[in-house]
Amino acid sequence: MAKPIIQVSLDVTSNEEALELAHAAVAAGVDWLEAGTPLILAEGLRCVQALREAFPDKPIVADLKTMDGAGLEAEMMFRAGANMVVVMGQAHDASIIEQVKMARQYGGQVMCDVMLCPDKPQRAREAESLGVDYIIVHTGFDERNMIPGLSPLDDLPAILEAVTIPVQAVGGLTVEQAIQTLEMGAQIVVFGAPLVISGSAFKAAGDNFGDVLREIVRKVKG
Repeated sequence: MAKPIIQVSLDVTSNEEALELAHAAVAAGVDWLEAGTPLILAEGLRCVQALREAFPDKPIVADLKTMDGAGLEAEMMFRAGANMVVVMGQAHDASIIEQVKMARQYGGQVMCDVMLCPDKPQRAREAESLGVDYIIVHTGFDERNMIPGLSPLDDLPAILEAVTIPVQAVGGLTVEQAIQTLEMGAQIVVFGAPLVISGSAFKAAGDNFGDVLREIVRKVKG
């Protein structure tokens, strides 16, 4: 079995804070850095450029949550230094196709987030057939705050069965639940809100971010 990939989501709103957290994350042993949606909205291409400059060899995910204009959005992020971009499963097939096309042109990859799709396993299967490289099983921040008890763990088994490409689960998971996703067959674990990021606001939780992540890496990678 391949070693699990640990991704940290930088869901903050300034490059300064994102870079501070990213340095701590990399020092703790995190594999992938994610420019979270709030960071991209606040700082635009500059956040991806800043992460690429600071970490020339680290894979960078740009969580665009693209619904339309997928080719242009992907091209902008790949040119800024991203390795992976995110398109929503709820988007039209054409958007997924355009993002995949741009990824092939720039040597990047596409992740498809099936959040809120009526039939998540079916949409994951369709996305794989359209050429995406990863599936994200995601229970959203607002959704799980409104409806307690929702978890990507509920959807994960059926999606793992539906596709052959790597899958990650994200959305309010504890460290133990994140490790459980690996035991179930996921290949990537994502830590952000509310584990190492505050559960009620998009900022780092406490001053011991690096220590928390180092312990997470130890637990995940054994």
